[in-house]
Formats: sequence, structure tokens, C-alpha cells
Amino acid sequence: MANLPAQPASPTTELQPYRSGVHCGLLIAAGGGGDAIAAAILSRALDAHGHRPHIATYSWDRLLIDPLPGPRDPSSFTRLEPVGDHNYRVTPKTIVGPPAGSTLPRLAAELDADLFLLDPRSGAQGLARQLSELARLLHASTITIVDVGGDILAHGDEPTLQSPLADSLILAATTALHNVRVLVTGAGIDGELPETLVLDRYDQLDARIVHTLSAADADGFRPLFEWHPSEVTGLLCAAAAGARGIAQIRDRRLPVALTDHTPEIALIDHAQVMRANGLAQQLVDTRSLAEADDVLHKAGRDSEIDYERRKARQRDGTQQRTLRESDTLTLRNQLSEIQTNARQQGLDFITLRSLAEQLALPGSCLAELQNELKTLRPGEYAPPLWTIRPLAPSASQPATHRATSRGPPSPH
Repeated sequence: MANLPAQPASPTTELQPYRSGVHCGLLIAAGGGGDAIAAAILSRALDAHGHRPHIATYSWDRLLIDPLPGPRDPSSFTRLEPVGDHNYRVTPKTIVGPPAGSTLPRLAAELDADLFLLDPRSGAQGLARQLSELARLLHASTITIVDVGGDILAHGDEPTLQSPLADSLILAATTALHNVRVLVTGAGIDGELPETLVLDRYDQLDARIVHTLSAADADGFRPLFEWHPSEVTGLLCAAAAGARGIAQIRDRRLPVALTDHTPEIALIDHAQVMRANGLAQQLVDTRSLAEADDVLHKAGRDSEIDYERRKARQRDGTQQRTLRESDTLTLRNQLSEIQTNARQQGLDFITLRSLAEQLALPGSCLAELQNELKTLRPGEYAPPLWTIRPLAPSASQPATHRATSRGPPSPH
């Protein structure tokens, strides 16, 4: 089980709405993947009484873990624990049926949290029934949606938005529920909405910064990234521990900045977010995942399911290598070349997943790649970030101070 951080000795006035002894209620990890870890981190940071969090989450992992596009539903698992008529709890004994993959059973073993499986097969209407029942059975006085990156604040027409379906579907499903709030952290670190845009949305939606994550809040969760491939939540933990700079993430997306804003947690009224998210408004009446997907298509957008299908086809047509096909010298040379290119781009970090993509390695090689990084680049790798050391300055070029908050390097 993860070594969770200790609670602060006393609450602050700013956090009184959370630290008054009221349970944080039912948390919803809006994006699946690492958002369940983020929900646990935020619960520990904001709940002074240390209640065991109840987290509802998709089983929606990247293709590195789950080769099948889209989210998994209860039919993909055995040994789920039934809860009421519409819900299931994931336990350490839960098994996902191959060829599907899921990080949830292992998270259930290592997180001090109860994980409940979101089932989007019946669209927003089905999710609403499920969440209403779960909140009632858990006696949850509040429902808290957790989003890392800020995609849930999108209008739906932003050109850089790539994965709007999961977040917008949760937002739509909770419209008719009571006492729903939204927590956003890690502004812009998923490489979709830029940090500046997310911060502007904070202002427009009357967001309130209720806490800034510290190393004490996040460090106990960092061992999870030895095996869990979440980039975004891993970046959030690194920023909470003080990392600042520019990181290259998967899919060669625009580099993302770790700034002083990254570990901030913003509290936003659900109705405000719903009014801003045009896609969520159109998803409210959907009764199937296919219908929800079609809403995005009619709006002229692809969904993350479309993206995953394309990527799966590309993967199937590409010959993937393994680390055993190269000796240590070859890998060392490849890492040196990647490091040189990263320096030229002004990067400070590369995520493990981005590095695995550049090396054309499958998800099954992530653990081995981590071990090689620790051996070949001691002191430069802390899951999930490989730190790119700057070149030593010459006598004619003294070192300059690196800013703690700056935007991505120019593409030119």
C-alpha cells in the first residue's frame, strides 16, 4: 500500500469549507487513467480528518496498458464487488479479461481508497443513475468532480482540445444531482488547453484557489509512478515537489510548463462549468456511449475514442522493438541523441511515455526502460520524469537564472 502523506497539524482558514470535518463525499475522477490517483491526492490534501476516499472512475487507460480503444465496462472484469443495482467496487482481487488491460485492480491494492467503476455504456443518463445511487448508498453529502489539466473547462471548440468526451460526459451526468462541485488542478499540463487559457477560465468562472499542493501532499504517492504510466498526475506530483520547467509529453504534443500555478487546486461551481462547456450541454440526454460519441462528431470534433482507434491502427502496422534487441551501448547512444535534441528545443524534462514512444517501445517495456534510465542516467530520472541537464556554460557564456514560471518554447 502506498505510503500516504500525513495530514497537516491544523487547518487553515482558507480551507475551512473542506477542513471542517465534513467528508469530501463521493469523488469522481473525470478523465480516468491517473485522475483516480489525483482524486486520492486531493482528498488527502483537503480532508483534515483523513477519511478514506470513495472514488468513482472510468477504467480508461492509454494503449500502453489497454490495447483496446475506449473505456472498459463491468463485462470486461471478473471478481467485481456489486454495490446496489448499478455499481461495482474494484478490489485487489478484481481481474480484467485479456486482451483488455486496466490499472484499477492494482490501484485498489495500493491506494488507501475505495474505487468504483464508472460504466458509460448508457451515456450521461446511465451515469447519472449510477452516480445518484452511489452517492445515496455512501451517504455522500457532496459530489466532487476532479480534473487534472483543465479540459473540463473547455467550451468545446478549442483547436488544441483532443480528449473532451470523458470529462464532458461526467459533467453532463451530474447536472441533475445535488451539491456537485468541480476541482481542477495542474492547469494545462495535459498538453491540450494551454495554462494561460485555463487560468483565464478560472477568472471567468469565479474559481477560488483553495490549496496549493506541497511535497508533503504528493510525495507519498510518487512510488505509484514506478508502475502506473500516468504522465499528467505524475507531472502534478513533480510540480508539488518543486519541479519547474518545460516537459515533453506523449504524442509529440506541445511541451507543457510546470509553473507555480501547476500545483494549485481551483474550486469551481458545477453550474458555472456546465454553462461554459457546450459539449456537456449536448451530452445530457445521451443514452449510450455511441450516441455520446456521435454528439462530438456532429459538433465537428473527434473524441478520444477516435484518436485511440487511429493510434491502434498505426501501432498494429508498426514493428515495435524491445530493449533486448539493443545492447546497452546502443541505448546509451540513443538516449544521448534524444537528450541533445531536447536541449536544443529548450526542454527541461521528458516523460517516460514520451521517451518510450521515441524509442518505439511497447508498454510492456516501461519497467525495464525505467531500470535502464536509473542505471545509465543516475540522478536524472525520478518517475515519471527524465531531467535534461543543461549544458555546462562556457567561460564566455555565464549561466543564466532559469525562471520558475514560463511558457513553452517557441515552435520556431
